[in-house]
Amino acid sequence: MVRFAVICASNQNRSMEAHNVLLRNNFTVSSYGTGTMVRLPGPTADRPNIYNFGKPYDDVYQELKEKDEQLYSSNGLLYMLDRNRKIKHAPEKWQENIQEFDVIITCEERCFDAVCEDLIMRGESHNNPVHIINVDIKDNYEEAMVGGRMILNLAQSIDGAKDLDQEIQPILDRFQQRYPSAPVLHSVSFF
Repeated sequence: MVRFAVICASNQNRSMEAHNVLLRNNFTVSSYGTGTMVRLPGPTADRPNIYNFGKPYDDVYQELKEKDEQLYSSNGLLYMLDRNRKIKHAPEKWQENIQEFDVIITCEERCFDAVCEDLIMRGESHNNPVHIINVDIKDNYEEAMVGGRMILNLAQSIDGAKDLDQEIQPILDRFQQRYPSAPVLHSVSFF
């Protein structure tokens, strides 16, 4: 079975929606963020809610509910946090991860760059190839839902491959044809 990781900046919206969709479809999946802190919308654009990675989703949910339940319900943040706390305990930082994966899917180009840089800095070789694919997904609820379904389709194609190393490019080409508005900006393999 293919081991997947899905990564966005804060391990809240895009990566967690994809994590949820893949998990519901019986894939082996983990999710992470690459940012320095977890950033969530606040009462205004210049006043975000900022947390450390590792702060439990449930704690953030309760805190925001106490701050302004109406605001954070109407903007979907409480719904998102409720979904997240049913999947795993807390957002995790990619750079602190020690697991190995067969395929890493990032949801933003800067996350792709951060993952590649981290893997290069680790300098480790476990003789297990990892394929890193970026599927650019805007960071909003609607796009995360669409992106989760796109990533499921990609994961199903990858999981069906007999020789992933040989079939990855044709899989990505078919994916690009099916979803031309969500380009695969980069893909790279580390061996």
